Amino acid sequence: MGRYAVELESVSTYYYGEKRPAIRDVSLRIPAGSLALITGPNGAGKTTLLETIIGILRARRGRVRVLGYEVPREVAKVRRMTSYVPQDFMKPPAEPFTAREVAAMGLSSMRPLGQLTKADWNRVDQVLELLGMGECSEKPFGKLSGGQQQKIMIARALVRDPKLLLLDEPFSAVDRESRRLISRRIFPKLLNGGCTILFVSHHPEPDLLEPDIVVELEEGALRGVAAQGVRASC
Repeated sequence: MGRYAVELESVSTYYYGEKRPAIRDVSLRIPAGSLALITGPNGAGKTTLLETIIGILRARRGRVRVLGYEVPREVAKVRRMTSYVPQDFMKPPAEPFTAREVAAMGLSSMRPLGQLTKADWNRVDQVLELLGMGECSEKPFGKLSGGQQQKIMIARALVRDPKLLLLDEPFSAVDRESRRLISRRIFPKLLNGGCTILFVSHHPEPDLLEPDIVVELEEGALRGVAAQGVRASC
């Protein structure tokens, strides 16, 4: 994979039909095994940046390289090693799957839900317990609270043991105790295991999250990068 998990060189991404780029001329390198906080006001391009990295959106200009692979040419290889928790996760009450089944869908790139092994289900149950969601595992996903649904989506991302974890406002509906658990206990384990985390937050909590890098976006442009307390303009 090399020194950097994510490398962007002069990247500009447009939404279909738009003449103005959602992100423009972004050059950024995220070291492997680091926690990067991506912040900025609404409309700054934070979600666009994540979706460009994972290949949901295709950069019109520039170069994107993730986990040693070129995006979009080798995006299938990237996605096998990546987990993404989007902002839009809420499901209607009639959602037919249980919380446990939704979490298990994180393994779908390896095996269909109906072909998961006992070891797979044990992994799912371990992650649910880690997030304090074991008691909710057999409840219909759509009938959980917003915070509970959000933790199940995080569980779905974690069961894959990703090398790259993309989180878009993952704490928007989660209580402070759960935010502390994830930030102080789960993130360090992931980072120590070699995972790289990109965490988008409109209102970061400095007493909970201790990023290695802070990436600031404004109006689609990279305003700056702060690493180890030292600001470097980009």
